[in-house]
Order: sequence, then C-alpha cells, then structure tokens
Amino acid sequence: MKAIVLHEYGPASNLAYEDIADPRPSEGSVLVRVAATSINPADWRVRSGAVKDFIPIAFPYIPGLDLAGTVVEVGEGVTGFEPGGRVMAVARHTYAELCTVKATDLVKIPDGLEMTTAAALPLVNVTGDAMIRLGAKVQPGQTVLITGALGGVGRSAVFAASQIGARIIAGVRGKRLDAARHLPGVSEAIAIDDDAEIEKLGPLDCVADTVGGERAGRLLARVKEGGTFGCFPTQNPRNAALHPTIQINIVIAPVNSATILHYAEAVRDGKLTIPVERIMPLADAAEAQAIAEKGGTAKIILTA
Repeated sequence: MKAIVLHEYGPASNLAYEDIADPRPSEGSVLVRVAATSINPADWRVRSGAVKDFIPIAFPYIPGLDLAGTVVEVGEGVTGFEPGGRVMAVARHTYAELCTVKATDLVKIPDGLEMTTAAALPLVNVTGDAMIRLGAKVQPGQTVLITGALGGVGRSAVFAASQIGARIIAGVRGKRLDAARHLPGVSEAIAIDDDAEIEKLGPLDCVADTVGGERAGRLLARVKEGGTFGCFPTQNPRNAALHPTIQINIVIAPVNSATILHYAEAVRDGKLTIPVERIMPLADAAEAQAIAEKGGTAKIILTA
C-alpha cells in the first residue's frame, strides 16, 4: 500500500509518500481501506518533535489520527462489522491506504454523511466534548468562555456546552467576531487577541481554552474563585500557582465511539458544522500539513 512515512523529526517536507507492506487485522481489530483522513494540529506537533516528551514515537512513523473508509476484513472475534461497511474512527497511522483499527473504536458512518465530511469529525468532536465535560466541567446555567470557538475543537465544544444549557462566550481573534456571534448557542463573542477585552471579562464560571499560548494566564485570572479552567497538556497556564482556588483540568480526550456517533449525527442533521477548507490527495500530505501549520480554522482532508 501507499502511505505517508516520517523517518525523523523536522519540517513538513520530511513526510514521504512510500510503498510499505499491507497491514493485517489481529484479533479484535478491523482492516479498513481509508477513503479519507484529516489533518489535526497534533499531526504537525508530533512531526516536528515539539511534543516528543509527551507523545514519543518510533521511526519510521505513519502520522494521522482520523479516518473514514470501508471495511476490508475483520479479525478474529469481531462482530457487528462486515466487508464493505462504511466506518469512521479516531485511530493511529491513518495517512495510508489501509489501516487497522480496534473494533471497539469503530463507528458506522450515519447514512447521508459523506466520507470526506466524516473524516473531519472524530478527533475534534471527542476533544471538544472532553474539553467541556472533563476540562471546564460546565454545568447548566454557568457562563463558559470557549477560546478558538471557530475551529473544529471549538465548534464541538460550543455544541457540547449548548447541549448542557450553559451561557457561551466565544473567544476568537478580533477579525472573526462577526462569524463567532453567528455560531448556534453563542450568547456573546469577544476578541481574545485584545488584552483590554479580556480585562472586561468575568468573573467567569469556567474557561475551555482550546488555544493556549501567552494569554492563557490572563484568561485564568478572569475565572472566579472555585471556578474551572480546562486546557490541553502542553498549554497549562504559567501563573496557575497564583490561583489556588481555581480547578485546572488537563484534557486528554478519551476515544468514545458513542460520542463520535452522536456528533456525526448532529453534523448529518445540520445541527453542527465542521468546515472543510480543501481536499487534497494523500500524496500531497507534506504540502497539506505546511498549509495547515500556517493557521486557520477549517479542516484539510486527505483522500487516499
């Protein structure tokens, strides 16, 4: 099969399109022919070595964390999936024509959902959901600030918070304020690249920080005593010790097939949108990662 292979940490140009041996399904796993995968920030952070202390990898390494495709073969003990069935998942090594996935992690793609759309969803959906439920620990009636609200994780977090019944403030760059105000469920939008606007906030019940960076500390300071602050492992606010009464929760999203299906159905039904910027062939993964790394809120899809 063809796959994208990384032989050493470095720039996107280190990603090579190569021939490698086809994988085979082991007990409890399923062999999937990948129709599409998507690019996530984790992909280029792993590739560059920026998170090697937290997410070590062995070379040669096939990147990729999302997939949508069709079942080719099921391993021993697998029930509920048959060859030809359309499936999606959070998985490893998905920048390839074939991929093995644990059967318990697979989700049947809802009827009416395109493969390229399905490929954009799994990781951002489970991550956004976890950011709200496990990170910010949002409760009904609370006010939550969600940073990066127009990104895939942010949009998923907004959807999760709205289902809980929270009051949602969308935090985005100033030039994206109008778009953020039109997100379903959002009550208010603020420019988080404007320190003066941040100072006007609060006190907030919770923050779901999907962006991190130098402003995380300023956002933490806007949370009321006893409030919660959700963030990713590499984005813990540096001034955390100054706010001992605020619960800071580091989010590592669990893979949950029921959650993936719930969000996929929401997208299919028009209740949630995860924008796709462009669709590119798998062979162009290096170029696609370089584009994605420059920033933006929409997904880039790779088709195998």
